[in-house]
Amino acid sequence: MKIIVDADACPKDVLTICIKLGHQYRVQVWTVASFNHNIESDHHIIVGGDSQEADLKMINLAKKGDIAVTQDWGLAAMLLGKNVRSLNPSGKEYRPEKIDFMLEEREAKAKHRRSGGRTKGPKKRTDEDNKKFTESLELIIREELSNPPDLA
Repeated sequence: MKIIVDADACPKDVLTICIKLGHQYRVQVWTVASFNHNIESDHHIIVGGDSQEADLKMINLAKKGDIAVTQDWGLAAMLLGKNVRSLNPSGKEYRPEKIDFMLEEREAKAKHRRSGGRTKGPKKRTDEDNKKFTESLELIIREELSNPPDLA
């Protein structure tokens, strides 16, 4: 098992939490980001700046039983298809039964923006977000360690 972080848009607090819990539970933490980011990580992969390049690298790197951290709903959907548990930087786990609705919502918002509409951006990160993320990631790590995947 490893934790794979989409580090292109990952808050520094979240990356710090991933590394701390990774060390605590002896789980490798891999970060993937384009070359124009300065990331401190034991296992960092730098990709080019092309659209979706980091996402493709994460998909290729991920294996059943891994944990991914991303705020990209499309990437989360692809990772769920590989039996990779995924959560966003606020600590909300993406679920197979809800991802289709989320992708439809994303497309509707994109269509609205293309037609000149505006949508709200993300809220400012809080200490409560960090606490929730820590609790969620730790719970998933513990569950995965106690129930290792059948890799056959």
